[in-house]
Amino acid sequence: MSRKTTNGTDGVEIGLYSIGKVHDRGVTDVQTSAQSDPAREVVDICRRLIQFDTSNYGDDPRSQERDAAEYVAGLMSDVGLDPELVESAPGRTSVFARVDGEDSNESALLLHGHLDVVPANADDWTHPPFAAEVHEDNGVPMVWGRGAIDMKDMDAMILSVVRDRVRSRRRPRRPLVISFLADEEAGGLFGSHWLVEHRPDLFEGVGVAIGEVGGFSFTVDDHLRLYLIEAAEKGISWMQLTADGRAGHGSMVNHENAVTRLAEAVARIGSHEFPVTMTATVEHFLVEVRSALGLPDDTPAEAVVARLGPIAPMIGATLRHSAAPTMLEAGYKTNVIPGSATAVIDGRFLPGRRDEFLATIDGLLGPDITRSTLVDDIALEVPFEGPVVDAMVRSLLEHDPQARAVPYTLSGGTDAKAFATLGIPGYGFAPLRLPPALAFADLFHGVDERVPVDALEFGARVLDRFLDLA
Repeated sequence: MSRKTTNGTDGVEIGLYSIGKVHDRGVTDVQTSAQSDPAREVVDICRRLIQFDTSNYGDDPRSQERDAAEYVAGLMSDVGLDPELVESAPGRTSVFARVDGEDSNESALLLHGHLDVVPANADDWTHPPFAAEVHEDNGVPMVWGRGAIDMKDMDAMILSVVRDRVRSRRRPRRPLVISFLADEEAGGLFGSHWLVEHRPDLFEGVGVAIGEVGGFSFTVDDHLRLYLIEAAEKGISWMQLTADGRAGHGSMVNHENAVTRLAEAVARIGSHEFPVTMTATVEHFLVEVRSALGLPDDTPAEAVVARLGPIAPMIGATLRHSAAPTMLEAGYKTNVIPGSATAVIDGRFLPGRRDEFLATIDGLLGPDITRSTLVDDIALEVPFEGPVVDAMVRSLLEHDPQARAVPYTLSGGTDAKAFATLGIPGYGFAPLRLPPALAFADLFHGVDERVPVDALEFGARVLDRFLDLA
């Protein structure tokens, strides 16, 4: 178990099958002990994972998870697990392992995280995005770096908890399938979707899945914190719009200008306000929040969301469909009117309402505009009830007596969409107890992404207890 590799970002040689000191980064040695503590390693593992630059540029040779995947596999091999590395393309690497449960007749629980991150421009950051340094923010020690909350924090929790349980010979209640996936940030074509299509055997026996973007806290007051559990996701419709027109000289009047036609269509879509539409999960969430905030039962949805402070943008996006223009391309010279122009729209639709959403988009396009699909992925919604949900509620309460778990809808998407095609229901449960003032929603894909040290430790202990109960 002495295999080594070289980290391409800094040339530091690291041991893949043990956790060692990385001298140029200042990450301390992770200690082992016979005494169980599921949070013992979580901060160090999170920092080391961040130091692997796994930026996802889509179908581009720069997109690589291999080094991080080998490191993760080494952490699992080190305690006696038998991980499998699976590549969908060179360097696009995912990792799987299985852990026996106390009840071998129970279906397996899939714990999934992704190893890739969105790119980061270091010049925009207060601290280097791949250094994983610990600095205080308003007096709270935090790990700073790309992936700190999306989602190398949860990866580290899973690894810390599983390693501790194996070392201390504490089996979870049910069998586990542990996965660390490639390519989530670009739609999972080299990750979860590829694996579901080409390696469904990896998910054999799985009955339910737990992944990212849920279990984080919203502080109501000194006596109540809401923990938002993801029970639904909006669907994804990334589309390209193409306008055709008549090419010509820029000095001439041209009523068939492709750029004008495209700009008008993009403006119609970008400024369109979809109506508020209640789904089951959103309605449940609003009932809980009205109660927590002492609001009348008939308080309008948007008025409730306005009271949610730093998470208001995240929740507000789940009240309706959305369609955001994100890219434009046309022309090659100032005085040449091009014959065509293109735009990209990031569309997100509510569960059960895909056809309604696309019909609205098509009505907004206008003449001479065609729409083609770049990515189309399902919306999800699962019941907020049953033994797994009960286990989340109880594990949170045992570690935070002021906790109240509530379901919510994620405006983005996760690998849970791929697993749903195998009939595996999924929840977002990466537990974090957050400082009240932290603008958590802004950290996803944002500048200065960071996670509190004590939130990582809290999350590991909650996840550990959850595995006893789920």
